[in-house]
Amino acid sequence: MSFIKSKGFKYFKNFIIGVGAAVVMVGALMKITSHPLGNTFITVGLLTEAFLFLMLGILPPEKDYYWEKLYPGLDSYNSNIAPITSSGAASRALNADQVEGKLGGMLDELQTMSKSLGSLKALQEVDFSETGEQMKSMHNFYTKLNDAMSSLNETVEDTKLYKEQMTSLNKNLSSLNGVYGNVLSAFQKGVS
Repeated sequence: MSFIKSKGFKYFKNFIIGVGAAVVMVGALMKITSHPLGNTFITVGLLTEAFLFLMLGILPPEKDYYWEKLYPGLDSYNSNIAPITSSGAASRALNADQVEGKLGGMLDELQTMSKSLGSLKALQEVDFSETGEQMKSMHNFYTKLNDAMSSLNETVEDTKLYKEQMTSLNKNLSSLNGVYGNVLSAFQKGVS
């Protein structure tokens, strides 16, 4: 299996796939244009493609590695990444520090979320059963206060009317006192 994983085999496999596809396309073109070698080219190309599909079906798939997640910049051609060797211990320590820093940040975020969820749980445990009764009580209070304000407004109107009537009565009494004073003085003059 080591030959299958070698660079040479991978290159040869890609080369054969490319050549086979090219031969099939040229053979199809020759067949469409009625070239005398069209049958030969298309037959050779299709047999090559059949062989390649058989080979790809038999060979196990290659495992996918996403090293650029562990080593940011690895997918960049000009990245400056130190190779992992015995002298690369400092580089591994640096990357370990970066991973540890990211994990520490994630831990802080998880702790913050935990505190928030704790606050939500405390709010969930609050008893709101008496709130409805308190709202009804406040509604009754506001209704009675509104009625009292209406009564007070009516009382103010009644007080204004009473004041006007008392002013009118005062005028009448003053006038009556004047008449009574004149009658009394005339009566005293007539008796003397």
